[in-house]
Amino acid sequence: MKNVLKVVFVLIGTLIGAGFASGQEIYVFFFSHGMQGILGILISCLLMGIVIYKTLKILKKNQINTYNDFLNTLLKKYKNTKIVQIINMVINIFILVTFFIMIAGFGAYFEQELGINSIIGSLILATFSFIVFTKNIKGVVKVNELIVPILIVFLSIIGIINLKEVNILELNKYVINLSESNWFIDAILYCSYNSILLIPVILTLKEYLENKRKIKLISIITTIITIILSFIVFIILVRVDVDIKNLEMPAVYVVSKGFEILRILYGFIILASIFTTSVSLGTSFLQNTSKNKKNYTQIALLMCITSVLVSKIGFSNLVSLLYPIFGYLGLVQIIKIIFVKTK
Repeated sequence: MKNVLKVVFVLIGTLIGAGFASGQEIYVFFFSHGMQGILGILISCLLMGIVIYKTLKILKKNQINTYNDFLNTLLKKYKNTKIVQIINMVINIFILVTFFIMIAGFGAYFEQELGINSIIGSLILATFSFIVFTKNIKGVVKVNELIVPILIVFLSIIGIINLKEVNILELNKYVINLSESNWFIDAILYCSYNSILLIPVILTLKEYLENKRKIKLISIITTIITIILSFIVFIILVRVDVDIKNLEMPAVYVVSKGFEILRILYGFIILASIFTTSVSLGTSFLQNTSKNKKNYTQIALLMCITSVLVSKIGFSNLVSLLYPIFGYLGLVQIIKIIFVKTK
């Protein structure tokens, strides 16, 4: 069971990064669709659980060491062709861009909540991430193992307190449809782009996979926790009393204003969530692209320096523009994963 929880914590740590814990992702993909967004959460998280389960089974069945090996297994018809190489390159670019988004999110929190220049916050996270990268995957697992359980407990506490202020039975009075896009498509896209992030991370965890029963447990536990945490953030957004489109981090705004006593606590949740996601994604990118230990360190250093420069583009701009695009790109992959035979 210990190894099951280690894998679950890394997966949850990857999912609840800057976009999730800040409320920006939940707003864009679910809350903006009103009450249909709740159904979207259920569909998206259940589909994500299936993708995790099938990916773990593929990994367990085949001798897979890299993401390129995974693509060759998934796309046997195009094994070792330019198509696989191009897909691998696109996925690596997305992982790198999402790492940049985590760095930007860390800086955005510093500027919005502490009044400190966002570059300072971005520089702090980039430095800490580089330190963890030098410790390999065991360092990443340890970080998630320590921080993620605390994040889950704290978010649950805030969710319970918030429920006292919001009548769930009358949610339709508070939540209105603000989006012109289709709620079902957005739910699928949310699963799709998160799957792009999760699969390379899952590949780094193969030493913790033991048998079919534990693979099933990992998938079920991850799905249940993701649904609960998504719903908690969704309910928090109900209490936004300004134009939500103008907020970089809407969930942070609500907690800071409505739960002053929990402001520091939620600040820890945001920053720790961003940290766990950044180190998980950064490590998977480095393992996909580096050829040796020296090359690994050089790429890690370059990646961290570049992330600070890119962070000035703006956190919410990066989330709302890039995530849906990569969501569409990942659709083919999740369809292949779901229907591939693993027996």
